[in-house]
Amino acid sequence: MSNFSPESQPAKVNFESDAVQNYLNILQGIITRMASNSANCKTWCISLVSAILVVIADKNKPNYAWISLIPIILFFLLDSYYLGQERSFRQVYNDFVKELHSSGEITINKLFALKPLKDMNVVKLLFASSLSFSIYPFYITLILTVIIARYLVL
Repeated sequence: MSNFSPESQPAKVNFESDAVQNYLNILQGIITRMASNSANCKTWCISLVSAILVVIADKNKPNYAWISLIPIILFFLLDSYYLGQERSFRQVYNDFVKELHSSGEITINKLFALKPLKDMNVVKLLFASSLSFSIYPFYITLILTVIIARYLVL
């Protein structure tokens, strides 16, 4: 790897560089964690809603079933956020690889910049990712389950 000095042109590294491979591994790790967090949101949501409904059924208070909508909404937002972050970092990864493939090398100042996209807006991110097929059918089904449990079971 060449020496980097602020007054000179930024050094360039090619795709075989250990730094490039490590950077791509870091991005892949972030993407994997975001996907795992999204799956954990679903798991925790089902667990909490089930526990709430069991306690409500045990206490014979069917009108309290609506309390289970609170974790559904919160986990829906959190799950959408994680999916949006995952998509954002996947775009960073794809842009980096595309730039690397087009020229065969990349400037060193592009390495280890672990920021989501510049134009990312959290509200747009949540809205766009909440429309994903991996998000809305799950939470709509859970809400329908609460409604059915409230009116038919409890």
